Amino acid sequence: MNPDQGPILDARALAEQVMQEEQERRTANAAEQFVLPDNLLPGLSGDAMGFREALREGGTMMIVLLTLLLVFESADQVAVQVLGPDIQKTLNISDTVLTGIASLGGVVLVLATLPLAWLGDRLKRTRVVGFAGITWAGFAALTGLSPTAFTMALTRSGTGLGASATIPISPTIIADQYPIAARTRMLAIESLGRPLGYVIGPFIAGFIATQAGGDEGWRWAFILGAMFPVIIGFLLLTQRDPKRGRFEQEAVLGEAVDVVDPPVRISAAFERLKKVKTFYYLVVGIGLLGFALVAVPVQLGLLLGNNPKHDSHFHYGYGAYTRGWMIGIMQLGQLVAIPIAGYIGDRIFRKDPTRALRLTGIFVLLYGAFTVVGLRFRSVSILIAFMMIANAFQGAAFATIRPAIAAVVPYKMRAQAFAMVGVYIFLMGGFFGGLLAGSFSDAWGQVTALTIIVPPAALLGGLLVMYGAQFMKSDISLGVQELLEEQEERKRMAADPEHIPVLQVRNLDAGYGPLQVLFDVEFEVQRGEVLALLGTNGAGKSTLLKTISGLIMPDRGVVRFNGRTITLVAPEVRVAAGMVQVPGGEAIFPTLSVKENLDIWCELIEDPTKREAARERVYRVFPQIKDRLYQRAGSLSGGQQQMLALSKALLLDPDILLIDELSLGLAPLVVQELLAVVERLKAEGLTMVIVEQSVNVALAVADRAIYMERGQVKFSGPARELLDHEELLHAVFLSGTGA
Repeated sequence: MNPDQGPILDARALAEQVMQEEQERRTANAAEQFVLPDNLLPGLSGDAMGFREALREGGTMMIVLLTLLLVFESADQVAVQVLGPDIQKTLNISDTVLTGIASLGGVVLVLATLPLAWLGDRLKRTRVVGFAGITWAGFAALTGLSPTAFTMALTRSGTGLGASATIPISPTIIADQYPIAARTRMLAIESLGRPLGYVIGPFIAGFIATQAGGDEGWRWAFILGAMFPVIIGFLLLTQRDPKRGRFEQEAVLGEAVDVVDPPVRISAAFERLKKVKTFYYLVVGIGLLGFALVAVPVQLGLLLGNNPKHDSHFHYGYGAYTRGWMIGIMQLGQLVAIPIAGYIGDRIFRKDPTRALRLTGIFVLLYGAFTVVGLRFRSVSILIAFMMIANAFQGAAFATIRPAIAAVVPYKMRAQAFAMVGVYIFLMGGFFGGLLAGSFSDAWGQVTALTIIVPPAALLGGLLVMYGAQFMKSDISLGVQELLEEQEERKRMAADPEHIPVLQVRNLDAGYGPLQVLFDVEFEVQRGEVLALLGTNGAGKSTLLKTISGLIMPDRGVVRFNGRTITLVAPEVRVAAGMVQVPGGEAIFPTLSVKENLDIWCELIEDPTKREAARERVYRVFPQIKDRLYQRAGSLSGGQQQMLALSKALLLDPDILLIDELSLGLAPLVVQELLAVVERLKAEGLTMVIVEQSVNVALAVADRAIYMERGQVKFSGPARELLDHEELLHAVFLSGTGA
């Protein structure tokens, strides 16, 4: 063996050992799921609730308006397909152009769900859905007035934008409007709107177009069809937005409270939702099912209408209108299955939510089975019958999926969770499934294409949903634990409002990808206090600071700043709130001058007067910086670079300053200068958390100290008490430099 390969092999062996230990730890954790007793979990083991009682509790108007809005949106979508030949004749466009126009609305609908969910987490949801409904209706009416293919493409994009609010926001409104004991049934009623629109849409559109007469009678179908939804939108604007998480809070805490924490950003919500195991397996499973969900209706339309090249024994050749009502009839099974699934789902969830989600997986498997079997029959009547049954199971599956998501996902992120389901279905499954089905269809025909696509999509999707069901109670329990922790903290702050910690970290787990670095870290920092973070190399100190400042999303736990939860808040929002970090060795732009470095940070201060006052303060604290304003930052000494890094942070007048490696690699004389600055800032009342290798430095400036080892807190207390722990001091002294 080449001697030069020794260090490489050692590093590889070490990495393999670390990953093996991490896998063993995760396996052990999976075997020991945290599950609370059923009587502490919302919606379990409670009394059954009648449908009328649920309506008395939440009211009739909300569920009626949301369901009707979905009916009209779905009817509008299918109207484009039914009236397609008339639209083609009027606008003189090809099949490809018409298909592209119809698909464009669907693409915009999916892409807009995430930003609409973002709005729904920040504004009154009834207003968002109401304005979105009015927007959709306006563009639907403009569809009927479109003079060209281009303008119709714009109007269909507008309808997609308006309709996108119902996917992520409507289920969150229902979840907070109606009790948990009736949640599945109420969500099922709203779900009925989609197949109902698909069933009646072709007949309504065809009837209006026929009555209007002429080649352009189709225009009146869109214009008149948009009038009633405008009224629905305005009525939604008058509805009161239900309190978020109301029923979960009442079930766990005995009361519903207003939460004033900053809203969760989309990327952070996505990272956190991946940690909810039930949701993760569910959304991946449904994403795989999307390969079939999008491909089946498209290929069925082609199968019923084309004179096929390959499946010559499947010769139908029906016109657009006939295909429309045939596909509409195929949705009739959902009108029966969805209410039944809602009723059964509520009963099963109350006894065992795990079993309820496994039933969802079975529905997915049955959808795939009936679809594939039905395609083998040449008789169109038998094909329609089998597709009715298949769609019934599909509707039942989605009627029970949404209550499961509402149960396991924190209520603050529900809208974004529902949005992600749509994104996974249409972008992951729909896009690739459509491409695969199209290529297979061109090569071997529609029946063969669906026979190849549907079985693996339904099988893998259903099995993943069933596998994720085992984590249902654990994920619900973790949500309950978070609510109880929040209640405990609210009571503590109310009892002693003068001593609310500036920084609070509770039960924090974090890491990089599959490698967990922090384990159940917990500590607090009071106003004006200086906390030193000590530990050996690789203990997780820098990772902890990055997690606190928002550069790393935690797997579990809570970070609070001045009493407000900021766990999933964007780093720039934390900076604006007063949390500023000085990263170790990465805090300056070396190719820019000192002044340019300061100028960049000054841009974050909007008031010019405050900006100049901040500069003068920095010059008083660090006169050496003022003398080197036009010197390149990279040419400064190590101590001067650290002073510049601190200067940039102080410009923002932070409430808390996080310093990673204050004295690393600096001469003792320079360290003494920095310590004098830290002492001055401490005297001014600035709260600081300092990652430090030197025990002497920590003892010189810190009020309290935390010693970390392998991602866990081994000591927390007054800094002077470290002198009584020789084993910890010995470990720090031998650890060398680094973090």
